[in-house]
Amino acid sequence: MKLPFSASLGPLVIVGAWLLSLPLQAAVDQSLPSETTIWFDAPATNFTKSTPLGNGRLGAMMFGGVNDERIVLNESSVWSGSRQDADRPDACKYLPEIRQLLLEGKNVEAEALVNTHFTCSGPGSGGAQYGCYQVLGNLHLTFLSDTNGPVENYRRVLDLNDAVTHMEYQHGGVTFQREMFVSAPDGVMVLRLSADRPGQISFGATLDRPERFQTVADGKNELLMTGQLDNGTNGKGVKYAALFRILNQGGQVSAQGNALQVSKANEVVVLITAATDYQGFAGRQTKNALAASLRDMNQASRKSYQSLREAHVADYQKYFDRVSFHLEPANADEASLPTPKRIEWSKINGGDPGLAALYFNFGRYLLISSSRPGGLPPNLQGIWAEEIHTPWNGDWHLDVNVEMNYWPAEVCNLSDLTQPLFALIASLQKPGEQTAHDYYNARGWVAHVITNPWGFTSPGESASWGASSSGSGWLCQHLWDHWLFTHDKKFLRWAYPIMKGSAQFYSDMLIEEPTHHWLVIAPANSPENHFELPNGQQAAISLGSTFQSEITRYLFTACIDSSQILGIDKVFQNKLIAERARLTPIQIGPDGRVMEWLEPYKEPEPHHRHVSHLWGLYPGDEISPYTTPKLARAARKTLEVRGDDGVGWSLAFKAALWARLDDGNHAWALVQKALDPAYSMGIRYDGGGGVYPNLFDACPPFQVDGNFGTTAAIAEMLLQSQDGVIHLLPALPDAWKAGEVTGLCARGDFAVGLVWHDGRLISATIRSNAGNPCSITYHGRTIVLTIKKGDSVTLDGRLNLN
Repeated sequence: MKLPFSASLGPLVIVGAWLLSLPLQAAVDQSLPSETTIWFDAPATNFTKSTPLGNGRLGAMMFGGVNDERIVLNESSVWSGSRQDADRPDACKYLPEIRQLLLEGKNVEAEALVNTHFTCSGPGSGGAQYGCYQVLGNLHLTFLSDTNGPVENYRRVLDLNDAVTHMEYQHGGVTFQREMFVSAPDGVMVLRLSADRPGQISFGATLDRPERFQTVADGKNELLMTGQLDNGTNGKGVKYAALFRILNQGGQVSAQGNALQVSKANEVVVLITAATDYQGFAGRQTKNALAASLRDMNQASRKSYQSLREAHVADYQKYFDRVSFHLEPANADEASLPTPKRIEWSKINGGDPGLAALYFNFGRYLLISSSRPGGLPPNLQGIWAEEIHTPWNGDWHLDVNVEMNYWPAEVCNLSDLTQPLFALIASLQKPGEQTAHDYYNARGWVAHVITNPWGFTSPGESASWGASSSGSGWLCQHLWDHWLFTHDKKFLRWAYPIMKGSAQFYSDMLIEEPTHHWLVIAPANSPENHFELPNGQQAAISLGSTFQSEITRYLFTACIDSSQILGIDKVFQNKLIAERARLTPIQIGPDGRVMEWLEPYKEPEPHHRHVSHLWGLYPGDEISPYTTPKLARAARKTLEVRGDDGVGWSLAFKAALWARLDDGNHAWALVQKALDPAYSMGIRYDGGGGVYPNLFDACPPFQVDGNFGTTAAIAEMLLQSQDGVIHLLPALPDAWKAGEVTGLCARGDFAVGLVWHDGRLISATIRSNAGNPCSITYHGRTIVLTIKKGDSVTLDGRLNLN
């Protein structure tokens, strides 16, 4: 019997009692590799149970519904808002008074002045012109069936080895399959629907989004959705276009209003393309979104499904296959459970190393899927969002979040995927120069705490979180670290002027504090934290901060070393050397902890989510158990007092910090907390954080930085190189008794592979891509090697050459 079909303006619906029921029975599938498989035995009921796919620009979230399939569609430049001048042109007039109040210890009065005259002009991130990353739309497929009965053997699998999701189930004696991927080579989302009997594929299809769209049928087999976002001024913002085309084998396709209907096809391939007319620092750079979408569609339509799939897999695997990572799971049967049940089992049974390996590989998958050269960098949610009003605008936060997105890039052999971040950094120079002038009367450029595709560099709308000028300095750390990993001198020549401009700003910002005559940045913050003054009042604006001094010292060192390598800027180099020597050192307080500010203020929130004053431990290189043991002990005590609870990205940050202290067991405890099941599973654990059923990080809500940060922390547990020495298995937890990793990268342009058993190194393979000498250490033994460019050596567990 053919089910009734509605071709109204809304989504297609199935009428009556033909809805299929899904028994949710636990299943085990030991045929799937546990460290590269995320799978479900039921359709997704919400966004954080769906399956993410992406090619860097286009994203999709597949829910896998049997009766009603919903696929959330994303395009990385679907941004509302527009370029604006949010600087206060007369702000710098108030800087001397702000500084004088800070020098007098009147932090509360200084902060009030900052709030009145030194924040952004206008509503800032809360305004329509700042904009928001938005969902592109939703694809709805409503299936028609001639049979009754239950659905059996449902399975939806994301294979991280090829970035293809496969769904299969049986109903009425028919096996139905869907397979989906998002291709970077062809710029298209591809979905194939098939069955093991002919004439079984029947469904209706619509495209929609919550607002500002029009969908029309373009011919009998194509839907076109177009619209224009709000720019915050006259409503005429970014234009977008999404095309949906059906290629069927057998059966019929027809258009009914704004919908398509497929009837009794043997197989259907669905192609989806999308584009915007965003004109900014990255992206398609097309002025006609529809023409770009149509061009991609026509090119993809000329190719067979198999050809599209093969090109996609080859492109994806050239990134993913650079690294492999395996840890023995705690229990082979439990490791083969559907992923949500596996997460729950790990929590109840004290952790599963195999789940950590899966999470690590998933982090690499997400970076490959959300960051490709030429595109925009992943935002707070990567490229995946289902809302118009994405949490925190889905923007780029510069006080840890966008930087954390790229923490795994270099060490996990995805160095070339950092290009979108570098494009963002370069794009902030021009607006940042105006901000530096208007607020600080300084040279160079600055970015504060938040930014967007429109070049926002102004302070945020509140002194408590938005006044920190550290964002540009932290961004530049990635430029220098890229050089340290790759030794790409061409890149360094490009990056040095950007770093120099940032260093010029901080150089102009330095003033002398009266007690020790150190040079400090003022006003300053320790991100989003505050302190208690001796009179009991609280403030967030300070005369310098440990975090700001660490970043400034790192940046000055990067510029000094760069100018020496490139043989340029001797005068500027000497100026930075002199100023670096006078920067506030990292101080240890009376309680033995690293001081967050220049004074040992009381902490209103001793368990604050940020641990910014330990930036010099990670991602910086200033604190080390080997070179600065006193500071390392103070950092340890700081972490102990701060505690192990926190939101998703905070847990990741703390895990990386414990790894840098060579405490693998404590780092593992933080990774386990990051892998706790989040509340959406019906289980809630104290402290926040954890993961959703699809392994998205639960900040909460979903933020992708926690995924990337934990991936980087796991890499730090296995390999470190921040101090010029390659440390093998520096923070291996007792629980990771046996494992293997290949392809991790060390500074100096080395690739490293490691095998261990019973907690001891068995072999290490070191490949040199640049021919630089290297020091290698393991368990107190250190050797120095010079490996020819392109050659590899293999060492045993005592670092003897094999």
